[in-house]
Amino acid sequence: MIHFYKTLGGKLVQLDRLEPGCWVSVYEPTAEELSLLTKEYGLDVGFVRSCVDSEESSRVEREGDQALIIVDTSVEEKQESSDTRQFNTVPLGIITACDCVFTISLGRNRVLAAMADGAVPNLHTDFRTQFILQILTRIAACFVGDLKQIDKISYTLEQELSGAMKNQEIIQLMGLQKSLVYFTTALKADLATIEKIQRGRVLKLYPEDSDLMDDVVTELRQAAEMASIYTGTLTAMMDAFSYVIANNQNAVMWKLTIITVLIEIPNIIFGFYGINTDTLPLRFSWIAPFLIAVILTGITSVFIWKYRKF
Repeated sequence: MIHFYKTLGGKLVQLDRLEPGCWVSVYEPTAEELSLLTKEYGLDVGFVRSCVDSEESSRVEREGDQALIIVDTSVEEKQESSDTRQFNTVPLGIITACDCVFTISLGRNRVLAAMADGAVPNLHTDFRTQFILQILTRIAACFVGDLKQIDKISYTLEQELSGAMKNQEIIQLMGLQKSLVYFTTALKADLATIEKIQRGRVLKLYPEDSDLMDDVVTELRQAAEMASIYTGTLTAMMDAFSYVIANNQNAVMWKLTIITVLIEIPNIIFGFYGINTDTLPLRFSWIAPFLIAVILTGITSVFIWKYRKF
């Protein structure tokens, strides 16, 4: 879908067609819409293809009077098969051309959706560099927010796992660990992209945009540091729980071994009295083997309880 927005009278207004100084939001594009972008609006074909490539990495590129910025954004996913929450990254393409800013994504982006709904104040689509930096700032803030969510989820799972080992919680922890790997990789790539933008070769930077650029860099670095810390914490927690699981398994096996030993004592006694021999005392009475089995089982139980290791 293609939507046109422009700041008029200090408010973001939706338009019916392309105008200079507007923002063109493209998400879930069809083949006809992609053709419209390249043929009617004159966007570079390679730029458009890169924007709709789900495996495209974060980078910047310039071709003539058009500039391409691809950044990774965070998304939350719910795994239907395991009913767990997981976070991933998807690329967002930003192209400057025709005195406009084009944003192209495969799906509806929550950052752009919030901006289109008027949730982000002081948007000026005619100031292209400032508008792009505001998008990047919101993307970095979403990374920070999702990382805080990961920390809260992992803390809750830690409390639940301390009482009992459940496969559901362990699968959720593994999903969060994978999410942090995605975030760490994406944030490093986004930081490298922002540093290239800072040089002023892709976008024309103005003195009034320096504070906004610093905010973008600060937010991304904070997110990268948080991702690194949470990755280490979650890895240590997973290692600790693996040891706990191993210890619990050993304790269960120890208890089962004790039960097996105690059950075998009556079997051994009754087995001796079941053989054809005259050397056993009171072999014609069931009381003798029964008493012997009870006494030996009791003595063994007391001995194991005294020197128990569980």
